[in-house]
Amino acid sequence: MSNINRKKDALHYHAMGRPGKIAVVPTKPHSSQRDLSLAYSPGVAEPCLAIAANNEDAYKYTAKGNLVAVISNGSAVLGLGDIGAQAGKPVMEGKGLLFKIFADIDVFDLELDTKNVDEFVNIVKALEPTFGGVNLEDIKAPECFEIEARLKAEMNIPVMHDDQHGTAIISGAALINACELQNKNIEEVKIVVNGAGAAAISCTAMYVAVGAKKENIVMLDSKGVIRTDRDNLSSNKAEWATDKDLHTLADAVQDSDVFIGLSAADVLTPDMLKTMAPRPIVLAMANPNPEIAYDLAVATRDDIIMGTGRSDYPNQVNNVLGFPYIFRGALDVRATGINEEMKIAAVKAIAELAKQAVPEEVNIAYNSSNLRFGNEYVIPKPTDPRLITEVSVAVAKAAIASGIARQHIDDWDAYREELRTRLGKDDRLIRTVTSKAKSNPKKVVFAEADNYKTLRAAQIVKEEGIAFPILLGNQARINELIQEYSFELDGVQILDPVDEVGTERFEKYVDHLYHKRQRRGINKLDARKLMTNRNYFAASMVEFGEADTLISGLTRNYASAIRPALQVIGAKPGSKVAGMYIMLTNRGPLFFGDTTVNADPSAEELVDIAVLLDAAVKRFNIKPRLALLSYSNFGSSDGAVSEKTRTAAKILHRNHPDMIVDGEIQANFALNKTLLEDNFPFSTLKGASANTLVFPTLESGNIAYKLLQEVGNAEAVGPILLGMNKPVHVLQLDSSVREIVNMVTIAVVDAIEREKEAKAQ
Repeated sequence: MSNINRKKDALHYHAMGRPGKIAVVPTKPHSSQRDLSLAYSPGVAEPCLAIAANNEDAYKYTAKGNLVAVISNGSAVLGLGDIGAQAGKPVMEGKGLLFKIFADIDVFDLELDTKNVDEFVNIVKALEPTFGGVNLEDIKAPECFEIEARLKAEMNIPVMHDDQHGTAIISGAALINACELQNKNIEEVKIVVNGAGAAAISCTAMYVAVGAKKENIVMLDSKGVIRTDRDNLSSNKAEWATDKDLHTLADAVQDSDVFIGLSAADVLTPDMLKTMAPRPIVLAMANPNPEIAYDLAVATRDDIIMGTGRSDYPNQVNNVLGFPYIFRGALDVRATGINEEMKIAAVKAIAELAKQAVPEEVNIAYNSSNLRFGNEYVIPKPTDPRLITEVSVAVAKAAIASGIARQHIDDWDAYREELRTRLGKDDRLIRTVTSKAKSNPKKVVFAEADNYKTLRAAQIVKEEGIAFPILLGNQARINELIQEYSFELDGVQILDPVDEVGTERFEKYVDHLYHKRQRRGINKLDARKLMTNRNYFAASMVEFGEADTLISGLTRNYASAIRPALQVIGAKPGSKVAGMYIMLTNRGPLFFGDTTVNADPSAEELVDIAVLLDAAVKRFNIKPRLALLSYSNFGSSDGAVSEKTRTAAKILHRNHPDMIVDGEIQANFALNKTLLEDNFPFSTLKGASANTLVFPTLESGNIAYKLLQEVGNAEAVGPILLGMNKPVHVLQLDSSVREIVNMVTIAVVDAIEREKEAKAQ
């Protein structure tokens, strides 16, 4: 993108629609006169009086506990310099947006038109009753040091200058991990810090806090190496002065292990880089252009670990990895400040997170095939959804342990759950199922293993202890993909059905298929030919107990993927087969069926589907509440759909009196308990909303789940195949890696439950 186009796009982005990037949104009902009387006069007097009696009640009755001030005077706006308070407002609004989208923290941005330290401090101090925390931003040195120090000492809420400490925390995590990867001891590395502003000084202090030795650090400013014999050094610079015989950057970097850049573009030359010690670490964080270009650095040294402040290269040192979650943790325990223990806890949490398996959604966001801890991935990516739990929890624990928390957390699992749901993603069900799968992992045969997505999913379930993968497909192609994408699948069994022809196992599978289908048009020759098909072979492995469950369907339509399993394994005696989707919504999971198998089920078939759904939902330790959906409510309209759902409900009430089920009913009444009770108080569903929806036709179920997925931003897990004699699950065509992993997890739990049932019989 050219600079001209970027300028136009940026201006349009900020001006389009409502100008700016943030707005105030009401959080309470306000549509009626009663609502308004409670929100303002006279009702508002009650919380006012409560707070007057106890100041801590401000956290109970107002937004204070989730409100941060982003405050600047615009004297040192990143990359732009001293542009003034008002010109800096777009940056502060942007910071507010990041707080909200990454940690659900509300922000008022405040641009103060003053460069007087006393005036700045007095204004911010006077605002303490409004805010739960203060994020200082883009204030020039050395004033920023005094401002932050005074506010931290004189205010009783968290205060942090992110330009200093944010960069220090993120680069500190990167340095810890880079030293580990380069086999260097942080206590011994020689560090050159080029830059002596607020960020550089804070970063250097952080490196010492996590293990670096002060005597191994050399700092430079625009005049060269900061030496003890230089006149007129500020106290902040004097702390890092050296008496070594070094004067220039070229002198300093020779034989050094680490270069930290917080200065200007292109000051580190390739020749300088060549003089660094073996396996150098370079964090060149000048913006927008680093002290040495990434491509130039890695071309100069093939043993380098290189990081910058840019998102278009690996190892981006991005403050958004820290500040939203640091404030989240601090606010949630009502910390009186942000101390060194909390910052170090954040460093360690970020460093540790980089060593964990990377969620596939992060790979997708960065167009990467297989991110993993290594030279090009020493710190997490900003889109990693685990940051809010890992960093916020670490910070909150450190605040409590260090004695500056006014509120303690006893149930850390519940707190983690709260953090996850803050961002609108309630995936407790999947986490519960995953834990269950990990408790007893099963052998899962992947019928389409010569595919990137399948192998990536297989690696994930293997790494996380969910399942033991068995890979079916062309062995050469599978091994080629494993090598190309550096998948860690050592020891995983790889089988090609074509190579199995003539083996005892193959002949056993052929005989079984022939005897099962000989009166359904399959002769011995047909059976032999079909068994070279991976889906038939995989189903046979499950049938004979050589695998516990199978996954297929990624590269073929649903009907052709399910047919082999039906022919080899078949349905449970006397049972229908149906497909169920789990829709993960902000209001909790919803279960949909049938969405994949039965096109136009009869009333009796709807009964069978409902019974299958009821049993399936119970396996997730959820009490099923089933609604038989129609376009009508309890006889309000006549028609084929109304009649069959009404009939199905009658049969279920008679034959399965313990089931909570009703119909025919429209979807809005089924999902809105107030609407249902007001209009149909006789319904057996009254008291709570339905969580399991039985659709009258396949097309209605299929349309509904896809609409909810796209318009309602729900995550679909499925289709889960119900009613099979053994656990078999068929993916939708071209499922994502995340969807495959979820289905494998469900399949393992299915196998676990069937094993329990068999032992109980």
